[in-house]
Amino acid sequence: MAVVARTYARALFEAAKDAGRIDEVRDQLTTFVEAVDEVPELRSLIRNPELDPLTKAAALDAVLEGADELIRNFVRVVTRKGRAAQLDEIAREYEVLVAAEEQILSVELTTAYELSDDEAAAIVNQIEEASGQRVEAARTVDPGLIGGLVIKAGSLEVDSSVRGRLDRLRRDLAHAST
Repeated sequence: MAVVARTYARALFEAAKDAGRIDEVRDQLTTFVEAVDEVPELRSLIRNPELDPLTKAAALDAVLEGADELIRNFVRVVTRKGRAAQLDEIAREYEVLVAAEEQILSVELTTAYELSDDEAAAIVNQIEEASGQRVEAARTVDPGLIGGLVIKAGSLEVDSSVRGRLDRLRRDLAHAST
């Protein structure tokens, strides 16, 4: 399903880019997906496989009245193709495309304790210098790390936590004894 979501997201992104409305489309798509999550009737309208896609599209046209034309057309096409239930996944893929276009690197910083804003900013600045990209960082706390931090960016993970070092030492010791 990820390939389908990526394909639809790419089509919407290219259309929004051509129209110079990447941010507006992102904002409205995000708002619509949040509404689907928050309004049970809208969620069941979109996810009900028994409803005719044309009926769904007409109902969604009414819901999206006043929205950007690209969003209205996009939701109409996605619904008619029977992919409306994947709108949240499409929206996530759209975000990935926007981040790549804006050269934003999304990272997750996991630490053993809550970082101050200054500490987090210092780490983000170091990552920006090393990567040459603007960085957006989500922060989480995992006391099990004991100390240090783990940085995840996509499939890349850098583990400089005490727990990570202990795990590597344990593996090295186990392999050295065999």
